[in-house]
Amino acid sequence: MMQKMPTLVIPLINEAFGTSYSENVSFQQLRNEHEEEFGKIISDSIIKIESKTYHIECQSVDDTTMAIRMLEYDFSIALEQAIKNGRMYEIDFPESCVLYLRSSKVTPDTLKVKVNLPFGEKDNSFIYECKTIKLKDYTSDDIFKKKLLILLPFYIMKYEKKNKICIENEEELKQLLNEYDKIRVKLEETLIENQKSTLYTDLIKLIIKISNYVLQEEPEIKKGVEKIMGGKVLQLESERLEKKGINIGRKEGLKEGKNIGRKEGIDALIQTIKRFMPNATEEDIVNEIKKNDSYKSINDKIIKSIFEENK
Repeated sequence: MMQKMPTLVIPLINEAFGTSYSENVSFQQLRNEHEEEFGKIISDSIIKIESKTYHIECQSVDDTTMAIRMLEYDFSIALEQAIKNGRMYEIDFPESCVLYLRSSKVTPDTLKVKVNLPFGEKDNSFIYECKTIKLKDYTSDDIFKKKLLILLPFYIMKYEKKNKICIENEEELKQLLNEYDKIRVKLEETLIENQKSTLYTDLIKLIIKISNYVLQEEPEIKKGVEKIMGGKVLQLESERLEKKGINIGRKEGLKEGKNIGRKEGIDALIQTIKRFMPNATEEDIVNEIKKNDSYKSINDKIIKSIFEENK
């Protein structure tokens, strides 16, 4: 998603860090591989906007070691951007956040690590903090309101514990499928109507791909979600684009054809008039052409330009 749809991370940054960047803000994706003494570590996504660096990790489980891992990632990111001033170095830690696709009641809102430094007589310690965002806290309405479309492919994970209930309860299954139908409609309104059909298609494909993976043990639910989000929807979208292309092509073709046909018709008429009126002036010929019912609305400039070509 970061490679194909990087702009979707901007609303997530706004949500996590309380910023208000526009969706069109210029940003830079930084290298996410960091060489360490004991090997290479790879972080998920590092974005630089103006002078600020943002680091976001995506977690599918509530890993209790995540605070230490984030401190390690952020320290590596800070070291790579270290500024040297004489013999003094200065490092800036990035703004960091963990997106939890699965979380529990004990998943904290902020990850913390107390760092104790051995210098000086006073207590030289500080608390490293990292924000968290939990998918379970967002309804589909919240996602569209806050433009957090990056969360949509993972939305099915909110239903994992309800899947067995949905299989046994027809009403629960109906509610799930109705919500996905609502998501599809809102996605169309948000993206297709704003000329972002490629992003729409890519998101639909990801929603299907991830829901198929999550629902692999529940084929009935999987089939229902795929039918609503995929197949027919993607076909309709491709048909819409194809039809739009055909209409544009037809319109342009007819316009071009009319112009060519009109030019050839006027050209032939000029030659005919010249044969019957060898001494006619250009003005006489233009007037004679305009008497013809087929060319009454023809602009004088068009006739004159063709007349010049025939000279």
